[in-house]
This record gives sequence, structure tokens and C-alpha cells, in this order.
Amino acid sequence: MAKLTYRDAGVDIDAGDALVERIKPMARSTRRPEVLADVGGFAGLMRLPHGLEEPVLVSGTDGVGTKLKVAFAANKHDTIGQDLVAMCANDVATCGAEPLFFLDYFGTGKLTVDVGAAVVSGIAQGCRLAGCALLGGETAELPGMYADGEYDLAGFCVGVVDRKNILDGKSIRKGDAVIGVRSSGLHSNGYSLARKALLEKGGLALDAHVAELGRTLAEELLEPTRIYARAIAAAIRAGGVKACSHITGGGLQGNVPRVLPEGTGVALDLSKWQRHPVFSLIAKLGDVDELELRRTFNVGLGLVIVCEPSRVERVLSALITIGEHAAIIGEVTASDADFEDRVTFLGAAT
Repeated sequence: MAKLTYRDAGVDIDAGDALVERIKPMARSTRRPEVLADVGGFAGLMRLPHGLEEPVLVSGTDGVGTKLKVAFAANKHDTIGQDLVAMCANDVATCGAEPLFFLDYFGTGKLTVDVGAAVVSGIAQGCRLAGCALLGGETAELPGMYADGEYDLAGFCVGVVDRKNILDGKSIRKGDAVIGVRSSGLHSNGYSLARKALLEKGGLALDAHVAELGRTLAEELLEPTRIYARAIAAAIRAGGVKACSHITGGGLQGNVPRVLPEGTGVALDLSKWQRHPVFSLIAKLGDVDELELRRTFNVGLGLVIVCEPSRVERVLSALITIGEHAAIIGEVTASDADFEDRVTFLGAAT
């Protein structure tokens, strides 16, 4: 009788080793000068950049949520990793920090090297866009923990900022300008509602070409989250930036107030930016009302920047120069309202 092996129990060490070898060149493509060791050791090593008077480390962690379900159903895994990096690196960058390195956790019931490599290729692309190094990660094969063909992802990003340059919103005053930077679509939030509205209630198939979107539903739903680290850095260099808000779950009402000091709010003009058609499609097919739409999705804006009115044109120019779509969407107001009510909306969505 043959001896029982780890592979018999569902864990393939050889597949794990093969994936590490596939990952190594991807990680090297994200390397920064501060990295001191390649992927493969017990821990990642990185020194701080030179020239900082009082360096402060900034950390963030997140996952991708049920957007993974779309990747599984469409059998497309090479972009979901960018979503993972974006959800972490964007948060870190809002503090004025430069993302330094990223770590990932990939857990699955049965490791498929090609799928794992596709996921990590997206992570590496996200790291290149964010300017951070893919410093390491963990791949866990856990038989019985996940459904066949499924996996879970978690990400961890660390950045650095000089303490004097931290963006904390404390200097925000009534009359400051509010700039919105366009999203690439749903990003990585609200997919439980989006899937129910479009797939269940709307009866759409992932491979169906949707006229309103100009592409298949799968292509739309798997559009990667935009990474704003370089946009935020460009805006800061232009001067006058007081705060940045990454618009994720909770929408504008749930995220903008996180950077506002007491006694302030924002008035946003819905007519100043254009929504992507996917939001209207969700509202129509899912019978989702406007308030629920705004509280769940980014409704077209992935980043909000608050800056001094005298610098707003310079900030807009800096953003547009690097390829972002940005516009003045409102201003800071006086407000003693509760948290979400500190964001008020004017005009009509376009």
C-alpha cells in the first residue's frame, strides 16, 4: 500500500514551488532602489528612502470583495490583482504618503499555477502603477476551505510620508475648492448589489454584449480599479492640497466626511461630472433608487481632493497632464450636520 502524502491530502508542494518561480520575475519588475532582498526569503527587506526629516510609516489593508465572483464566473484572473493593490495603495496615498511596498495573501482550495500566476501578474501591474515594490506574499493551499475554482485575496500596503507633509484635513476651511477625479467604473465596491441587479434581476449574462456599455458585461465588471497614487502626488506638487478622499464603499457620503474637520461639510454639484453608464444600468435593471446608488457606489468619482481656491487651476492642470479626468465639483461649506449629511448634493446627475 502506498504511503500517504501531503498531495494525497490536497496540498501540492511542487505546484507552490512552481508558482514562486513564476512570480519572481513579476516581483523584480516592481523593484525599487530601497529593496534589499528578492522574493523567496522569510521576510521582505526594504530601507526607507533618503531625505526624509521625520519619516512616518502609513499602512493599509483590504481585499477585493465579491468582485472575485465575477472573475471566477468569467474565468479571467489577470486584472483582479490590480484591484487588490488599488484598494490598499489608494488609501495609503490619501495621507500624502508614497506607497513603498505591497504584500499579498492568496488562499485557495487547490492551487492552479496558471491561475495563481495570472492573479499575481495583475498585482505586479498594480504595483507598477502605484510605484511600490511587490515585496513578498503568501500562497496558501487549503483543501476544503474554498469551493472548487475559487480563491480569496488580501493585500497589505506600506508607504511613507514626512510628518510635516501629512494630509489630515485639519486646515480645511469654508470656501475651499472640491475637485473630483473620475473613476474607471464600479472599482471594487458594491458588487453584491451590482451582481443582484444586473445578473439576477436584470437577467444579463456575463458574456452578453450590452449596448449601453459598448462591451460585454464581464469586461465592464472586471474593469480594474484606478490607482491614484501618482495623481495624488502630482496634485500635492501643484500646491494647496489639504485633503484627499478615496471613494470606496459608502460612496461620497461615507468617505468625504472622513477628512473634514468639525463644523464643515461639502456641497457637490451632480451636473459637474459624468457618470459611467453602468450606474444607470444598475439603477434601471435593479430598480435601485438614487440614494441607495450614492451610498453604495462611487457614482463616477474615485477620488476627491480638497484644495485652496487659489491653487485649484494648478491642481487641475497637474491632474489632466498625467491623464486624469478631473473637474471642480463643489466647495466646502459650514455644517453641523451628522456624518453623512455633511455631504449635500445640488443639480442633477448626468
